[in-house]
Amino acid sequence: MTYDLVAARVRAILLDVEGTTTPIAFVHHTLFDFARAYVADFLKNNFDALEVQQDLARLRSEHALETAEEPSLPVLVLGSRAKSIESFTAYINWLIARDRKSTALKSLQGKIWQRGYTSGTLKSEVFADVPPALARWQRRGLSINIFSSGSVLAQKLLFTHTQHGDLTGFLAHYFDTTTGVKSSATSYEGIASTLKLTPPEVLFISDVTAELDAAREAGMQSLLSIRRGNPQQMFAGHQSINSFDEIC
Repeated sequence: MTYDLVAARVRAILLDVEGTTTPIAFVHHTLFDFARAYVADFLKNNFDALEVQQDLARLRSEHALETAEEPSLPVLVLGSRAKSIESFTAYINWLIARDRKSTALKSLQGKIWQRGYTSGTLKSEVFADVPPALARWQRRGLSINIFSSGSVLAQKLLFTHTQHGDLTGFLAHYFDTTTGVKSSATSYEGIASTLKLTPPEVLFISDVTAELDAAREAGMQSLLSIRRGNPQQMFAGHQSINSFDEIC
């Protein structure tokens, strides 16, 4: 079954990243592994930078809210520079292992990944149907936007350094967890407002039904992305696609 953008009166498309434009394996293995491998070195070289200190302060606040009874929770040490870096490294890796949607973690990860992208060590992956779809939608005058738990910096880096070249010229806006959580309808209401559109004029595509449910509650249209490697989802009344080629 295809999805007709004209019939649906769509004026903007809002895309999830992981499992929608980009393979989950790239995020969970390539990107997460890179962050784990380089976080200690990054903190040693950038510990005193204002933006890094702001991220660490937010991490410290989040750590204070963690369940004290969690036996694996690393202790944050307020001691020497070396001890602080060691304890933050352990906590950051603990968060990465649990794929926590922490704004501070995602901000730090973006800064770490920037090093890999600019050095050429990292090259991001998008599904083969993504670049032609972005070009097709742009020619139709649609606004194309991203909403991901990854930071705006991480989103821009990913779409700049793909195996198909720089795709950022197709993208109008980037939204991350500073906009709100992806499972809350208010996040999508805020995005529609930023786009200066009514929610029904926006189509949200994601591989997570809880996010699609929230978007639909806000009034947006929705499509469930079914990609190889994605966890199985309940359809919950959302039309599904296996490729952006099915959006006509």
